[in-house]
Amino acid sequence: MAPPVVALFGATALGKTDVAVALAERLRADIVVADSMQVYEGLPIVTNQPDEAQRARARHHLAGFVAPQREFTVAEYAREAHAVMDGLRREGRAVVVEGGSGLYLRAALGDLEFAAPPDDALRRELEERWARDPGEVVDELRLRDPAGLARLDTSNPRRVIRALEAVLVSGGPLPPAGRDRLWRPGERYAHSLVVLLPDDGREALKARIAARVDEMLGAGAVEEVARARERGPISRTALQAIGVRELGAVLDGDLSRGEAAARMKARTRALARRQLTWMRKLPAAAQVPAAGRPPEAVAESILAFLKARSW
Repeated sequence: MAPPVVALFGATALGKTDVAVALAERLRADIVVADSMQVYEGLPIVTNQPDEAQRARARHHLAGFVAPQREFTVAEYAREAHAVMDGLRREGRAVVVEGGSGLYLRAALGDLEFAAPPDDALRRELEERWARDPGEVVDELRLRDPAGLARLDTSNPRRVIRALEAVLVSGGPLPPAGRDRLWRPGERYAHSLVVLLPDDGREALKARIAARVDEMLGAGAVEEVARARERGPISRTALQAIGVRELGAVLDGDLSRGEAAARMKARTRALARRQLTWMRKLPAAAQVPAAGRPPEAVAESILAFLKARSW
């Protein structure tokens, strides 16, 4: 029997990394990080990458390996993840895929189809049009792909511009993404899916998020962003990491630390809401309460689920 692959998904500020480490120790597994922002090296505090103690307990892959000056796509991540996981499987190693980015989790575990590489000239043109008149860009997407527009947050320029770019490149409306396509039989890696539940209520999650942001600032997040900026302009994709843009504004004198912290907390709460929405889309997942429980206890609950499935 092949060693297990366990996919571990949960909301931010819930201690996923500690749970993944405790589970990896019990399974003698490696951890593959499925997070769109933890890929960037030089930003371990801001992106909440596994620390030295956690890395000493379990071998981690795909955290902190991309320069923040470089744009990095989910298609590139998928290739890296598959190379790592294929190698681990050949070695007979169990794998824990851990993360809070639903798309990156899908990319690690499945064979997703990706759009053609971006047309840089077209994207710059669309960005300039958005800067002049966002409504014009939205109206063109509505004309060319009304169903696609209905699935988007039209206040998010990056999503709208990418969608219109894809439609213009393909010459027609894009097919809707299969909601549960990853978890159909026959995907790349057979796996067990575990969702960690923040079962102690919204206010407790909000308090944990606030505490995490305060800890980041106390640990030197502003200085970390300053060092990253000294190496060159931060890429568009790395700027999406919560804290990079806000703390850059602190360094530029445009925000106070308190204002930056408030914005980071608000963005992190919004991220947690999106993650909770993702959880409701995941079929056949074991739902394991995690809030306020020791990571070892959560790992034991996951092991019980795996044993029930004869892993």
